[in-house]
Amino acid sequence: MPGTGGNGAVTRSTLRQQIADALRDEVLAGRLQPGQEFTVKEIAEQYGVSATPVREALVDLSAQGLLDADQHRGFRVHEYSLADYRGMIEARGLVTDGLFHRYLDEKSDISRAARAALEARADDPRTAATVLAGVRRRGEEAERAAAAGDLNILIGYDLRFWRELSNLFGNPYLSDFLHRLRVQSWVCAVQYLRTVDLRGRLWAEHTALVDALARRDADAAHEIVTAYNAHSLALIERLAAG
Repeated sequence: MPGTGGNGAVTRSTLRQQIADALRDEVLAGRLQPGQEFTVKEIAEQYGVSATPVREALVDLSAQGLLDADQHRGFRVHEYSLADYRGMIEARGLVTDGLFHRYLDEKSDISRAARAALEARADDPRTAATVLAGVRRRGEEAERAAAAGDLNILIGYDLRFWRELSNLFGNPYLSDFLHRLRVQSWVCAVQYLRTVDLRGRLWAEHTALVDALARRDADAAHEIVTAYNAHSLALIERLAAG
């Protein structure tokens, strides 16, 4: 493969991802509102790039459910409903609960394989508990942002927390699915969360969840995730009701 062509492909792919990440952050920050329309040309001019990586990035975000494509009018930010949020909460609860139980089940082949993969990836090699400590530090940052009501900081650390936590279980398909689901649920929730003072109102039990997993306590992990989902849904329903 010629070196120039390969480098060009990598550069374009990287730019495509950078644009997709930037636009996703714009949606999460509320600067791109549900239903807001824009064209490839407008985004290309905004970022000072060609239309090709922008179009590719917008197609990627459409595939992730964050944008809707209109053949004649360009793209618009997807409008999620409260019913959508309820479905997301149920889905992510089923995924995380099943993941934790299967990982912590000593008799499960998946559990043994996941733990072996985790330890094999370590340089030391480190134990699963030590690796979880790194995820716990990410959770501490998320908790501080939640206590302060700083939604932008919280979303960033929360997504990284769950991404790194799910990566520990050695199944990239599951990790990608859960990450996409969590992005969608945040996109759905921010339209309500940005209307009020959030100090003391946001879930902040990230470290408790990590501690439960470190203890291999599947019941405690289940209770924490269940309480988290119930809290999130109740908060959004109250805000939606005005």
